[in-house]
Amino acid sequence: MIELERTFLIRYLPEGIGACRKMVVKDVYFPKDAFHPVLRLRMDGSRFMLTKKTPVKEGDSSVQREQTIELTKSEFDALSKLEGKVLEKVRYFYDYRDRTAEIDVFKGALEGLVLVDFEFGSKEEKDAFKMPDFCLVDVTQEDFIAGGLLAGKKYEDIKASLEHLEYKKIVGKTD
Repeated sequence: MIELERTFLIRYLPEGIGACRKMVVKDVYFPKDAFHPVLRLRMDGSRFMLTKKTPVKEGDSSVQREQTIELTKSEFDALSKLEGKVLEKVRYFYDYRDRTAEIDVFKGALEGLVLVDFEFGSKEEKDAFKMPDFCLVDVTQEDFIAGGLLAGKKYEDIKASLEHLEYKKIVGKTD
């Protein structure tokens, strides 16, 4: 499957986010010693999966080849015993102009980081999309923001890159 996606740093949490459908997401990236692991074990709500995402074209992170295998809970539990880099977040599904914004509020070591993903049905839709006012900057092509590179890091590890983009740490309640 080909995924067309754009990712933004958030400027502020949009009004009504607390009333949105949400799920707790735990990702474990493998192998642990890889600089940028692309193999991801995910628990999102009551679903379990193993996914590999790689860019279709070198240098364009907005178009990814995504291969996913659904897992049972026991398969997930067995694989989660392997050493990997962990990311924890709460994903909110926010309605925005006939689209769903996936707003990821990171927890744990990356608390304060909030990203927004939009998925598209065509390259033309993706290219024509205008950034919402609650977003700060498009970071789709910023390597440091990729899940496999964020996993296992602390906010302090990426703080300088975020400040370069004029991002201000988001603290506060979403409910």
